[in-house]
Amino acid sequence: MKGGAVVWITGPPAAGKSTFAALLSARLRAAAIPCAVLDGDQVRAALGRPAGRGEAERDDFYLALARLAALLAGQGLVAIVPATAPRRVHRDRARTLTSRFVEVQLETPPEECARRDPKGLYAAARAGRAPGLPGAGVAYEPAVAPEVAARGGEDLAAVEAVVARVSQ
Repeated sequence: MKGGAVVWITGPPAAGKSTFAALLSARLRAAAIPCAVLDGDQVRAALGRPAGRGEAERDDFYLALARLAALLAGQGLVAIVPATAPRRVHRDRARTLTSRFVEVQLETPPEECARRDPKGLYAAARAGRAPGLPGAGVAYEPAVAPEVAARGGEDLAAVEAVVARVSQ
């Protein structure tokens, strides 16, 4: 491997981002490639960031997350970021902060995301309690030209495609 990289896993809520990140990190570690997972929810909690989901709060949070990922990549780690980042500008900004960036688009159908709904977000959106939910209350902008497209969080071929990219 030639140094670090940022792997940003995007998709609407409940698309399988955390599942994909877990599979990818296990595969990278098995190949002795140093990595760290920066799960959006866990980073938000660790930094004591408020749970605000307005546009300004999202912009600030995703920029902070992108900077943290770039910092880790600069130290030789593969920073795996399973985070919705609903606007393309969030991910485009992250791409500019590092020389090696791999965007993974999870192509999970909306009805499958709503069916999974592990946090009850889609149910809350339907009840009017989560009007800012990406893909339900506000727009989710999928990647235009991701380096890797995955069919849900358990797409092992997509995991291997990412490993191949960061191993170069």
